[in-house]
Amino acid sequence: MKRLFYISLCCFAFSAILFSFSNKNVIKIAVLKYNGGGDWYANLETSLPNLIRFCNDKLGTNINEEQAIVEVGDADLFNYPFVHMTGHGNVIFSLEEIDNLKHYLMAGGFLHIDDNYGMDKFVRREMKRVFPDLEFVEVPFSHAIYHQTYDFNGLPKIHEHDDKPPQGLGLFYENRLVCFYTFECDLGDGWEDESVHKDSDATRQKALKMGANILQFAFSGGLE
Repeated sequence: MKRLFYISLCCFAFSAILFSFSNKNVIKIAVLKYNGGGDWYANLETSLPNLIRFCNDKLGTNINEEQAIVEVGDADLFNYPFVHMTGHGNVIFSLEEIDNLKHYLMAGGFLHIDDNYGMDKFVRREMKRVFPDLEFVEVPFSHAIYHQTYDFNGLPKIHEHDDKPPQGLGLFYENRLVCFYTFECDLGDGWEDESVHKDSDATRQKALKMGANILQFAFSGGLE
């Protein structure tokens, strides 16, 4: 009963955040800091800040340009309606972190995971611990996340690694997309400054537009 009351309070808080978003009040989004030795800080300097500036400019959003950094088990997680997770290596969640992240997602939070190459098996293992009854499924190209301000027929391919097509995978809790996992895509690399990876402007624009769609969808409440 206490847990249900806690979730209800969090749902109310996220509703207030989404309302304030639609009314142009400043909100903040965060990078997720995790344990296990993986480089959670990959792309930290320019990736998410560039996406925020792009959304503020092109979508008319009012997101604080200073990204937050939040740990998986921190109560402050509930202050951010959108958290971004990336890296190349190992990810380990403690039992307390699993509980916190699960309640965050159940309460209306949104997690975007972007495999920067090398974290796939760890992400799948740890998210299975968060939601034992859920499986990552490929999000169909008809899904609303691909058709916000910008239309896509799947994820853009930013960098090549194992000669595989990019995949947008999702965890759906009670018919709501709570976690969107971009795999074999390197979307966050495409948000970085041009000088970091020497990507073309066209490639970076595709990455930023898809990132804007993800943010816009997340702020819609995760429903089609």
